[in-house]
Amino acid sequence: MRGLMLAASLIMATSALVAETEQDRLGDAARVFSEIERTPDRGIPQDLLAKAQCIVIVPGMKKAAFVVGVDYGRGVAECRHEDGKGWGAPAAVRMEGGSFGFQIGGSDTDLVLLVMNRHGMTRLTEDKVQLGADASVAAGPVGRTTTAQTDASATAEILSWSRAKGLFAGISLTGATLRPDADRNKELYGTKLSNKDVLMGHMEPPEAARPLIHELDRYSDLSSADRAVHQ
Repeated sequence: MRGLMLAASLIMATSALVAETEQDRLGDAARVFSEIERTPDRGIPQDLLAKAQCIVIVPGMKKAAFVVGVDYGRGVAECRHEDGKGWGAPAAVRMEGGSFGFQIGGSDTDLVLLVMNRHGMTRLTEDKVQLGADASVAAGPVGRTTTAQTDASATAEILSWSRAKGLFAGISLTGATLRPDADRNKELYGTKLSNKDVLMGHMEPPEAARPLIHELDRYSDLSSADRAVHQ
């Protein structure tokens, strides 16, 4: 019986992921990031955004109903251009892992990860990166500044946050895995591409990525004072 329940849950999970197009997912990622940044006192600290090399957004990370430890989601990764100015083309990613404290019952949780250095950025181009093992990860601080930042988050390669039912907070994603999603890259670019081809190359972003890139440009390069003016 447990095996049948697991199979049914995974089938429903796969169906839910396949139903949304990658263009839709890019729109969802832009919306999630914009909504978080419009509440700066409870958002991502500005100085961390300004320093980040890449960002990963997984809108609607899910937990399969009746199954313990089955968390899954599809998202997008964006990295800065090599000169540090502006953001490049998005690459599709899949996140899988154990339970991160999400509410059981098919709940959705938005995840945001900031990759803080070039080593972490390189990890995003590999076939698999296990958070906490291949790249250090810590719960990110919340608010306009990093005054609440802990020693762990100050030295981590990747900082992570979650948003569920309006609550935005740092979350530890140790044990989760990030993988490239070649099929979704093909949907965006017309051919199967590795995440290295997309993130380290010179791909022209698809039109569907423009809103997300606009939001990243809008918030990641502003000073804290300027950011308040732009709300």
